Amino acid sequence: MKLSLGPVLFYWSREKLLDFYAEMAEQPLEAIYLGETVCSKRRALSLDDWLGLARELRECTKAELVLSGLALVEAASELSSLRRLCDNGELLVEANDMGAVQLLRERGLGFVAGPALNLYNGYALAELLDCGLRRWVPPVECSGALLRSTLAQLDELGRARPEVELFAYGHLPLAYSARCFTARAENRPKDDCQFCCLGYPEGIALHSQEGEPLFTLNGIQTLSAKVSNLLADYPQLCAAGADLLRLSPRAEGMAEVIGAFDAVRGGALPPLAVQGCNGYWHGRPGMLRAEQVGL
Repeated sequence: MKLSLGPVLFYWSREKLLDFYAEMAEQPLEAIYLGETVCSKRRALSLDDWLGLARELRECTKAELVLSGLALVEAASELSSLRRLCDNGELLVEANDMGAVQLLRERGLGFVAGPALNLYNGYALAELLDCGLRRWVPPVECSGALLRSTLAQLDELGRARPEVELFAYGHLPLAYSARCFTARAENRPKDDCQFCCLGYPEGIALHSQEGEPLFTLNGIQTLSAKVSNLLADYPQLCAAGADLLRLSPRAEGMAEVIGAFDAVRGGALPPLAVQGCNGYWHGRPGMLRAEQVGL
């Protein structure tokens, strides 16, 4: 099983991003995703900066480097930036919007289908295989049963399976909106947000009226409140057909997270239970842990 580091979902300063990737270059990872997937106003690193960082990382890591695109393209300027990203000429691209799929298909380029593409069955995957799909990251709410069913459909269609990369750790990206929730929380208009996301390196916790953690707000993105953690399910992930496990960056403690997954894939026994949630993988509400529903 390979381990991948997903794109940073939160808005961090240039210095924090560069320090973070310098640390990650030393970790036992087979793939590292770079780039901005949430908001085009987050310009701590430009496209040229991301490509420069990739060149530097090549000198100190053997991990595959992938460039991720926006999940919500709203303006002509964002479409123009997406074209430049697809034309980067150096890195494999993760498409998180169907517009990116179209651009990459036109250029005859292979790509990674990110979790925001909402692909739920083998027939949809077969269509994207014809467009150049190499690796599929299922939607974060994908259960083990759905994954097995989807891959079985591909087999029935006589199509070769793409690599499967499961979202195995991190706050789950659940939804995107044209409205910026972080700016609204500070009573700022979206067009004059003052880049207030910088003040929330792991988003803003949103609680229910009963005080229970419900969501995490991250600009235009809504994430789960709890961190999803599939480490205890490692044997089932392997059996279901996963090739890579995606670990989504957090502001602190990522080296320890990677170390725990690396130990289990190296032969250590997976824990009986972990902090966080894994309900979606078991076909239950995502915020639950398997033991809460008797699994």
